[in-house]
Amino acid sequence: MRIEREGGFLMAKIHHISGRVFARLLKLHGIEEFNPAQGRIMFALWQGDDIPIQTLAARTALKKSTLTSMLDRLEKDGWIARVPSPDDRRSILVRLTEKHREWQDRYAAVSAAMNTRFYSGLHPSEIDQFEETLRRILANVTIAEESLDRHDR
Repeated sequence: MRIEREGGFLMAKIHHISGRVFARLLKLHGIEEFNPAQGRIMFALWQGDDIPIQTLAARTALKKSTLTSMLDRLEKDGWIARVPSPDDRRSILVRLTEKHREWQDRYAAVSAAMNTRFYSGLHPSEIDQFEETLRRILANVTIAEESLDRHDR
């Protein structure tokens, strides 16, 4: 049996290899305080913190249970704090602590170095088209996951 399309397989390979490259770049830049997965959480919070855990889960595409255990470690290490929402007693907000400021610029430099490697040889219009296609694929698989979640209930 020959499978004609291999986009998902290629994305999985890219995900794994780029994760290893990114981890090595973090280490080369002296960032050993958090791993790439935790860095993804920090990156999402650098875009805006003081957000509910559900919002952070959506930004990172992590399941709430996975995110909760990762937040436990980030909180234990002093990177974030979970605080009650002033607007809703049932809601917990995730907030960056002062500790993050010293690492944000260094992490941004690693991200820029990774993007340089990732997009090497591509024209800006190709990058724009590629990212738009990825957004569409992400929307498709998000809808599929939601549909399967409803089916599993």
